Amino acid sequence: MRKHEPRKHEPQTYTRLTHPLVRDSRDEPFRQATWEEALERAARGLAAARGAFGMFSCARATNEMNYVAQKFARVVMGTNNVDSCNRTCHAPSVAGLSAAFGSGGGTSSYEEIEHTDVIVMWGSNARFAHPIFFQHALKGIRNGARMYAVDPRRTSTAEWAESWLGLNVGTDIPMAHAIGREIIHAGLVNEAFVGRATSGFEEYQQLVESWTLSLAQKVTGVPAAAIRELAHAYARAERAQLCWTLGITEHHNGTDNVRALINLSLLTGHVGRYGSGLQPLRGQNNVQGGGDMGAIPNRLPGFQDILDPQARLRFESAWDTVIEPHYGLNLTEMFEAMEEGALKAVYCIGENPAQSEADSEQAVRRLRALDFFVVQDIFLTKTAQLADVVLPATVGWAETDGTTTNSERRVQRVRRAVTPPGEAREDIDILCDLAGRLGHQWKYADSEAVWNELRSVSPDHYGMTYARLEEHQGIQWPCPSTDGLEPTYLHGRLWESDPGRRGPRAPFGLVQHDPPVDLTDEEYPIRLTTGRRLDSYNTGVQSGSFASPLRRGEYVELCPEDAERYGVAVGEEVRVSSRRGSVVAPVWVDIGLRPGLAFMTMHFPDEVDTNQLTIEANCPIAGTAEFKASAIRIERLPVATIVR
Repeated sequence: MRKHEPRKHEPQTYTRLTHPLVRDSRDEPFRQATWEEALERAARGLAAARGAFGMFSCARATNEMNYVAQKFARVVMGTNNVDSCNRTCHAPSVAGLSAAFGSGGGTSSYEEIEHTDVIVMWGSNARFAHPIFFQHALKGIRNGARMYAVDPRRTSTAEWAESWLGLNVGTDIPMAHAIGREIIHAGLVNEAFVGRATSGFEEYQQLVESWTLSLAQKVTGVPAAAIRELAHAYARAERAQLCWTLGITEHHNGTDNVRALINLSLLTGHVGRYGSGLQPLRGQNNVQGGGDMGAIPNRLPGFQDILDPQARLRFESAWDTVIEPHYGLNLTEMFEAMEEGALKAVYCIGENPAQSEADSEQAVRRLRALDFFVVQDIFLTKTAQLADVVLPATVGWAETDGTTTNSERRVQRVRRAVTPPGEAREDIDILCDLAGRLGHQWKYADSEAVWNELRSVSPDHYGMTYARLEEHQGIQWPCPSTDGLEPTYLHGRLWESDPGRRGPRAPFGLVQHDPPVDLTDEEYPIRLTTGRRLDSYNTGVQSGSFASPLRRGEYVELCPEDAERYGVAVGEEVRVSSRRGSVVAPVWVDIGLRPGLAFMTMHFPDEVDTNQLTIEANCPIAGTAEFKASAIRIERLPVATIVR
């Protein structure tokens, strides 16, 4: 076997934007411009695209910025076409939780996992992807909680688990249904809760009846005894937390996956009380807050439905405008509309879809088809390099005042720590300047003024003044009053004996198993799944420019058996191909993988563009692509083509 030198990782460095940039034509390079010229160009280009415009807001910027960005889309541009990278990751969580409970946030606080009895980590390598949350989980384990890891890979998180259930990619619904059936047959259903607080149990019981432990073992690859153990542990626990991340949501049926997990909490009563709940772990500092602020196409700030006439009236009165009484296009639909010619201009703030979208080659082609493209960012990303106008902004967590909202719905203050470089301006200032040039004079003295406007239209945030946020070191929503705080968990109403106080029943989700779209076969025999590593962040624009002793660059990770079968060594470069494209990547061997399963990340797209391989098979409810399940093949390169 050929020997290969370890691959030397050279970090990609992106230029910090300090001055506005414009280009005089798509064929010419950028040139530095004054703010006046750049904003005038942006205003003219956007004005020409009313009726064919989309806004990409930023999950790393503050709540205040996201509030003003969605207001810009709805008031200035007259459209609900506003979204963010929430669509790429946890939109199915929001959709699933909303369908069951009417609210799209996780139901518990981080503290509660320290005092629970059973922790289920489903499709989540939280130790790498959510290390702060995982510290709370470790405290729970030290306090006696038993943790179960349900994941195709034996991850770093699984090493802390009492049991690892290594299911086949895309078989989460069969696993959940088999657990539900076992709970029913073992007489472990919380019948009082189900009868009082849920609907559709009989239909659910019929749905899962065929999913015996033996059938689930055949479909998922997990031993029947392990499935039974998890079912009994979860149902018998006094308190239990069910946590998931993108291993559940980044599938063509991601919302159905989420509903299947929620069903288990309804079956056992593990929701609506301290220590028992559902935790979708959000991966960016304000991806929860972006949605809460209305930077999504179907909700106004405070998660108020656009189709609700009373909700629209509240905002129309506050903003002196008319809000379109229908949902806008989500991120996925906006990209489709670009190709169709129906979306002609986009204003992109702090997102890098040229490298983060599934089937990245297609995404770039669609962005190039726009008539006008404005990017507002802190770096000249690959997305910014496609723009007509580039506006230099500030870092949301270091150069700006405001708030963010984390996975446990906790709103926290952020404060400017450093001065922005060069001519970089705060996002809200840029948005307000552009709004003024387009006929809307918005004046905010500071971020607190923006926040107070949000409080005036969002009952869930009304009680959160800046002073109270500082006093309590953050407050979870809902917080409707300035006089008190709500419980740390949501949906306690479901346990009320009075039907009037209990409110709407939580329905069981009647979802069917639907295998991954990109099937493996003789030509593409390996299942590729994707994820994150501890040392890197998203597409690497921010994390890639500094060194880390943990970072080794991008590899295609294989199990020892597959590496031997293909005759490849660690460090050897191979061609990885899917039905959409191919990349060259070095090999890494991971004993946590099983035969037929490979793993890659999206952290180093300038070295290895993994998203050339992934498939844009989207969840019809949430619009999230199936990043977790592509079919690939591995080919050795001729000796002469190996890159050292």
